[in-house]
Amino acid sequence: MTDDAIALFDAHAAHYEELRRRLVPAFDALYDGAVAALALAATPPRRVLDLGAGTGLLARAVARAYPQAELVLLDGSAAMLEQARKALGEDASYVTAELAAPLPPGPWDAVVSALAIHHLEDAAKCELFARIHAALAPGGVFVNAEQVSGPSPFFDEAYLAWHERRARELGASPSEWAGARSRMAADRLADVEQQLAWLRAAGFADSDCLFKDHALAVLVARRED
Repeated sequence: MTDDAIALFDAHAAHYEELRRRLVPAFDALYDGAVAALALAATPPRRVLDLGAGTGLLARAVARAYPQAELVLLDGSAAMLEQARKALGEDASYVTAELAAPLPPGPWDAVVSALAIHHLEDAAKCELFARIHAALAPGGVFVNAEQVSGPSPFFDEAYLAWHERRARELGASPSEWAGARSRMAADRLADVEQQLAWLRAAGFADSDCLFKDHALAVLVARRED
């Protein structure tokens, strides 16, 4: 993420969660799907790293499902992590760092992310996937709840129209939608098949898309035992 993008997230940190619920259709299904995918790990996750953790929405869902797990939240925005700390307190650890930075030392039973990695260029996504594979324990899983592109421009247009319609139904104001469209200019989306191919190239023998609703998907990859 650029400095401008980090500043943008810093500015929205205090109201980020209520805004996200109005602007992310299928919000509950996306996050529930991500947590459910952790059951594919060889053992119940004991160490979980959340990349691009933001205000800790996904981390809190993981904590509810796996209360004994050690959680480490990484994000480039200190303001976002401060919001996460208010919710999780000292039951988690917090690292202010970019996704391109070295990952906190593993091994990790699970690495999770929600609506963050799509800000990276494609080459950086591939490089991150390889580093995640190396950081996972055998049998560990990588779960990415992500915004994805369509397989063709036709579907990209259909996804965008669906997104705007659903966001307005959820109560997003015209100015909130305009702000979302402005932030989308920084997105570097990739389609599901492309990302599954990158995960396999990174060393994951098992990877799949477990949930998809238009432009939202839960991608899962498991390191071999």
